[in-house]
Amino acid sequence: MTWHASHLTEEDSICHPSDAEAWRHFDRTHPNFALEPRNVRLGLCIDGFAPHGQYGRTYSCWPVIITPYNLSPRMCMKSDYMFLMMVIPGLSNPKRLIDVYLEPLIYELLQLWHVGVRTHDHAMNQAFMMRAALMCTVNDLPAYGMASGWSTAGIMGCPICMDDTRVFYLQHGRKACYFDCHKRFLPQDHPYWRNKKDFIKNRQERYIARPRLTGEEIRVRGEEYSSVMFMMLNWILCLYCSQLFF
Repeated sequence: MTWHASHLTEEDSICHPSDAEAWRHFDRTHPNFALEPRNVRLGLCIDGFAPHGQYGRTYSCWPVIITPYNLSPRMCMKSDYMFLMMVIPGLSNPKRLIDVYLEPLIYELLQLWHVGVRTHDHAMNQAFMMRAALMCTVNDLPAYGMASGWSTAGIMGCPICMDDTRVFYLQHGRKACYFDCHKRFLPQDHPYWRNKKDFIKNRQERYIARPRLTGEEIRVRGEEYSSVMFMMLNWILCLYCSQLFF
């Protein structure tokens, strides 16, 4: 479980998540967690499939799998070290109700992050408080939308652009289209900025992408939306009660 802290890799190469800048940034941000190499770094995978095939009986299964990334690449990607936490069955995908199923898992992850659990290290024959951190999630875009709560469809379907999107509707299909919306993320001296031929005709990019939101900024936004929803629910409840009593 300490392989990630002791292995050596060539410069400018990534063979494991611990070689990436995101892992190092996490260690700098949470030095107390990083001091104990036996603390577990986890990855969470959510995906769905139809067990009866595309043309079979309507049914859906959504497995939730956790993988420890402390192990070497040849181990952490094997089924022996992929732990099935739950399977969410149903006639259709759980959509936003997936939070209800994930709540016990989220509670345990929070306990492992804030408190930890007393664990016996067989190799060193000693006990220690093991903590765990969820480093990343692995899923496709629809599952990303269900797990995060951000809609990945419609005019604000890009989780990076959010409300600062350049999406447009197709003239005949009336579908939201994200073609030629992300050139602004390229450096301003990139030739694509001035390319009016290979993208939308006669359109030159003039808008710079805003900086990506930090985790704290996203948390504040979430609290704002939560307060709005809370007020709306109170308002609906008041209307319902007024109809009952008057």
